Amino acid sequence: MRAAVITAPGSVEVRSVPDPAPGPREVVVGVAAVGLCGTDLHILRGEHAPSLPIVPGHEFAGEVVAVGSEVTELTVGTRVAADPNMYCGECRYCRAGRGNLCERYAAIGVTHPGAAAEFVAVPVANCVPLPDHVDTQDAALIEPLSCAVRGYDVLNNRIGCHVLIYGSGTMGLMMLELAKRTGAASVDVVDVNPERLATAQKLGCSRTALSADELGRPGGWDVVIDATGNAAAIQDGLERVAKAGTFLQFGVSDPAVTATISPYRVYNQEITITGSMAVLHSYERAAELFATGVLDPQVFISHRIPLERYPQALEQFAAGQGRKIVVLP
Repeated sequence: MRAAVITAPGSVEVRSVPDPAPGPREVVVGVAAVGLCGTDLHILRGEHAPSLPIVPGHEFAGEVVAVGSEVTELTVGTRVAADPNMYCGECRYCRAGRGNLCERYAAIGVTHPGAAAEFVAVPVANCVPLPDHVDTQDAALIEPLSCAVRGYDVLNNRIGCHVLIYGSGTMGLMMLELAKRTGAASVDVVDVNPERLATAQKLGCSRTALSADELGRPGGWDVVIDATGNAAAIQDGLERVAKAGTFLQFGVSDPAVTATISPYRVYNQEITITGSMAVLHSYERAAELFATGVLDPQVFISHRIPLERYPQALEQFAAGQGRKIVVLP
């Protein structure tokens, strides 16, 4: 089969690799679409240091083309989206129900061959069948949506909050859509990309700006979400949290990025600083939300690119062009 392969930091190519075969409790999925994500860029840059070479791609959906010897839940021809995360089930975090913090954390497209390929092997337990009205290509959006759902689980959000989101890429826009549906009094969005801010306006945010200074909320925001991973945005966002407010680190940053906080302010103003890591008990809920139309795929997916152009698609994504870019194997 044809697949994109990250061979070394900074190097990716499309080439022929062996077809996957399903294990006893696995299925092989013919990939309809795979989304590009910031994690793919971190892997390409060598920042997450998985074992290379690796076939990337963890946001995907497709059709089951083969089933393992012990699989009874799915049959060939079933359309599915799949949670890429694979937990050991044995470490202290898994036993505590925190699989996303698994000490042996693994994921399709990160530590195991991913979906930037014609076919991918997936544990049957990770597959969610798609209803008839959901387009298979569009369902690649379910995985990032499940990360956003996890983010709102962490926030334990109160109705009537004023929310500030840094970044109006795919993840920032998903957080915007969820904020609107969880009772936010207002949702402001900051980004340095005017084109992306236009999409946030289209989706009905309260205000947009190139800098939070332009928005004029002297007391700060009850909830501040970084969806960029950018050091400057994170530092600025930490200063915008209102008393008794919460800062959520949602964007994936380079591990070397640091920010400065005032411990006294955190104490004196009872500020909460927290993070949200990947997916936890949120994939199935995201699939159900997606089926209800919580996102408009025509707004969120800006480019659909053939697999042979995967390296160019990564370059386009890294340059901040468009919104969600999906590759079609």
